[in-house]
Amino acid sequence: MIFHPAHEISQKIKKGKLSPREVVEESIRWAQKLEEKIHSFITLDPEKALERAKKIEEKISRGEETGPLAGIPVAVKDNICTRGIETTCGSKILKGFIPPYNATVVEKLEKAGAIIIGKTNCDEFAMGSSTENSAFFKTFNPWDLERVPGGSSGGSATSVASYQVFLSLGSDTGGSVRQPASFCGIYGLKPTYGRVSRFGLVAFASSLDQIGTFARNVKDLALITEAISGHDPRDSTSLPEEVPPYFDELQDSPRALRIGVPWGLLQEGISAEVKEAFEDALKIFERLGFPILEVSLPHASYGIPTYYLIAPAEASANLARYDGIRFGLREIGEGDLISLYKKTRGEGFGAEVKRRIMLGTFALSLGYREAFYLKAQKVRTLIRKDFEEAFNKVGLIALPTSPTLPFKLGEKVMDPLQMYMSDLYTIPISLAGLPAISIPVGLKNGLPVGMQIVGPPLSESLILKASHVFEMESGLSDLRPPILEEIGV
Repeated sequence: MIFHPAHEISQKIKKGKLSPREVVEESIRWAQKLEEKIHSFITLDPEKALERAKKIEEKISRGEETGPLAGIPVAVKDNICTRGIETTCGSKILKGFIPPYNATVVEKLEKAGAIIIGKTNCDEFAMGSSTENSAFFKTFNPWDLERVPGGSSGGSATSVASYQVFLSLGSDTGGSVRQPASFCGIYGLKPTYGRVSRFGLVAFASSLDQIGTFARNVKDLALITEAISGHDPRDSTSLPEEVPPYFDELQDSPRALRIGVPWGLLQEGISAEVKEAFEDALKIFERLGFPILEVSLPHASYGIPTYYLIAPAEASANLARYDGIRFGLREIGEGDLISLYKKTRGEGFGAEVKRRIMLGTFALSLGYREAFYLKAQKVRTLIRKDFEEAFNKVGLIALPTSPTLPFKLGEKVMDPLQMYMSDLYTIPISLAGLPAISIPVGLKNGLPVGMQIVGPPLSESLILKASHVFEMESGLSDLRPPILEEIGV
């Protein structure tokens, strides 16, 4: 069952040809088998998942509506609140925290009939590009256990790539859905900022954070993205726009749109293997009737420094709530309030989180706010305008997801700047608040390569359709990593 698409499994469940309990049991069995090798999950909750499967089975037997994801096992990143299930954000400071409510996306998943089997590992507070910054353990890439799966949503990506679940949720602030999707050979979508509610997503950088989706094929990706999208009055940044039927609209072939490529951005830092796979993918689009044009994004090269002023500044404010008093870890210091703050934060936060809090606090401090934070916001506006001008000439923009193949564990841990460069091609899109999808475009040296398709605001349907026609032409879906052979599948 696990090798079939989610949309097919759901239909069989609704028709009574498959039992939700059977599907969930197989998913849990598979997750437990792979967990010691990959470490996708911080928390697995078989008991709650089987209980929910039973309820869905009863609803089907009574002839009640069950939703488009009926009986489908799903994983959720551990920075998304789940009532009654621990939510740690991969941090010691939140170990043992059990939210009293569900995030809006969790409510929407359950309304659609999905079954959450567990919470996935991530870089602490979503700050990282390799899932090596988790306070609990590293997650390993199923294509090569000596390499990173990307981050920060590495656990969500690997849980789908290794067939533990059909679908998963991650969060994308500067590339944290798209980059691990690329490294793990699956599909990952970051919606337009505001398209998906952030209510219940533990905040990192509030003007950038967006919940995204993972799947092994475009149809499943459309299905889960449609399920979680829509306006939410509990999120002041949520867009009051109707959600198109993404899944049904895949039946309509997109017209031959011009695809823009910012070649000027791809001159430095990109590996030969990634560039070759990207160029081969463009040829497939040309064969499908999509003309390829060059576009200019002159300010995109400032994306990394701009992001690492804005995101840490917002993190500095958002993470001030972890004080050892209201929830989470509490470490008593020398008896006074300040020492309680120092000891709790000193022992609760990891090195990367501390680094970003300090960067952000400095960028907002008296005398530097104008020089750093406000100037970064102005550059952000220029980056957004570059994309607006490009979309006056083309319908879509394509560029690699990551400049390199998945790198080895430990390779960049001691060099933060090199780690930050992993998001060179994803960050400008996040700063502009645009929707983008990472699609697999082949293997190089036995490792996956991903390509981004970017559209104007609220063009999720368009980028999904373009990805779908590419998927049909290339045959690049449901790529099976070597870990499956290693355990005898």
